[in-house]
Amino acid sequence: MRYRLIALDVDGTLLNDRHELTPRVKAAVQAAARKGAEIVLCTGRGPSNTFPVLRALGLEGTIIGHNGASIVDSRHRKVLHEAVISPGRTREYIADLRERGIHFDLNTTFETYVERLDETVAKMYAALHVKPIPRDFRGGLPERMVKLSAFAEKDRMDEVEEAWRKKKHALHYIRSGDEFIDVQHPDATKGKSLEKLAAMKGIRREEIVAIGNYFNDIAMIAYAGVGIAMDNAPQQVKAEADEVTLSNNEDGVAVALENLGLA
Repeated sequence: MRYRLIALDVDGTLLNDRHELTPRVKAAVQAAARKGAEIVLCTGRGPSNTFPVLRALGLEGTIIGHNGASIVDSRHRKVLHEAVISPGRTREYIADLRERGIHFDLNTTFETYVERLDETVAKMYAALHVKPIPRDFRGGLPERMVKLSAFAEKDRMDEVEEAWRKKKHALHYIRSGDEFIDVQHPDATKGKSLEKLAAMKGIRREEIVAIGNYFNDIAMIAYAGVGIAMDNAPQQVKAEADEVTLSNNEDGVAVALENLGLA
């Protein structure tokens, strides 16, 4: 089988736990690109802090960002698709997070807005190479929002997720990391956007490889012709995959591509 598109999650997949792109992983991804596969970074990050990862790979191409809420052509910074959420549907989540004292940010395709920035939160953004923009949301929410992202310690996010399970929701929410919950348009998933991008490019799902490590990767792993989970993934994610590779700290992406004959 000739694989024409490789969809790669970034944090916990392409990068190790120190947010590093290792030489072996970089070489494997570049080798796959030289063999004709289009590399698509498919991430919970926004495009703005995904561009540096693509540059580190020495590549250009399409980014599926914000868990599928945005599809962007990195060459021209052109938005190919957005799943926008309305301020009205967002306010109930904001009110709940404020009441719980949980940090959150609001995202357009290219910008991240915050109400506050303490030391812990600032470190989190720095690790992800995000430069948030301070804004008083009580004066109005950003236009063309695609994602609300909540951040706190794992046990506090577990509590939020458990509470939200008992409610009806106008929007879709998903755990994108132990410390993160993302709120988005119901149609915004990595799988749906990968399907949309494949249709734009005339690529069959059988010609797609997807590699990821967390719950927000399940949709793309299930959609792809070959869906691969990292060994550091939760069991529910592994259960949806065709294969399981080594962890992100063991160059699992490189191993997966090598085993497929792509590197």
